[in-house]
Amino acid sequence: MADVALKDRLRDHPTLGFADWVLRGIGQVVFQNNPISGAVILAAIFYNSWIYGTVCLLGTIISTLTALWLKADRGMIKDGLYGFNGALIPIALVAYTSQNFTTGNMPNVHLWIYIVLCAAFTSVMVPAFGALLGPHKVPGLTMPFVLTTWFFLGALLQFTTIDVSTALKPTSPSDFTGPRPDYTLDTWNFGIFNGIAEIFFQDNWISGIIILIGIAINTRIGAVMALMGSALAVAVGVFYGAHDEAIRDGLFGYNAALTAMALGGLFYVLNLPGFIYTVIGVLVTTRVWASLGIFLEPSGMPVLTSAFVFVTWLMLLAKNGFPALIPVAPADATTPEENLKRFGGGQKA
Repeated sequence: MADVALKDRLRDHPTLGFADWVLRGIGQVVFQNNPISGAVILAAIFYNSWIYGTVCLLGTIISTLTALWLKADRGMIKDGLYGFNGALIPIALVAYTSQNFTTGNMPNVHLWIYIVLCAAFTSVMVPAFGALLGPHKVPGLTMPFVLTTWFFLGALLQFTTIDVSTALKPTSPSDFTGPRPDYTLDTWNFGIFNGIAEIFFQDNWISGIIILIGIAINTRIGAVMALMGSALAVAVGVFYGAHDEAIRDGLFGYNAALTAMALGGLFYVLNLPGFIYTVIGVLVTTRVWASLGIFLEPSGMPVLTSAFVFVTWLMLLAKNGFPALIPVAPADATTPEENLKRFGGGQKA
């Protein structure tokens, strides 16, 4: 109870409450409704790049302020649910307009304006997806971020005041062919922890460990699921002979880690059928990421977290067909530990 009291101490504070909501928004990228987790994750981003840390904070503030200005649901705002898409999109915009992806380049004035508009627009997208998916008790996840990023990144190829990186240049799927690589222990070590870091576009395995600690502050099960998802994705990449550089960079792991957290205890109670269902989702997500990478390459658009969203949506929409699973409605989902206590007996949310 002491931990719960600590994380909620400033939620309704008259002056510091807004900072609490912003930090929760950063934490909600990885499903953590906890400002302490959000602060640790933000520190992990700043550890890798002060530029990414700054724009992440700005985007979360803008999307949260937009929701307040439009008088969105106050409870959702306080839980950070209007902030997490805004936390991701400025990092993506900076990453894909910088020649140095690892730390990013300082945005020019045109990109700063672009970032503000994009972050605000994600707050418009949140209730839009709520209207579409709410009747099915399926959350919008990070699709507002994905679609907004695709819309605005694609437009940059038509403009001249904001440079785009070579990562956005259309290429042929044939560029992915080649012999089976020689894997080392570093393939696994970097691949697993970079897979956590790449959720926030951070090419730094130490940042990945710090992010994992931030998750564990709020939920140990959630942290284990994230680690399992990234590790299984690396295993799939190695088993099927994926490019070593893609595995090491965490590109196989970040969508799988998110799927593991979403299905592994958050939106389903983590009983044995739920765990097996989660593993299936992770294994599918890894392949969907690889497939979407090929599909999108001719356009130059990145996969982002779309593989996680598509697989998780499908596996949540299928819940009524599998009585062995115990679904938890998004409005009732807290942490895997709490879900086990409340719904572990079989009563569905």
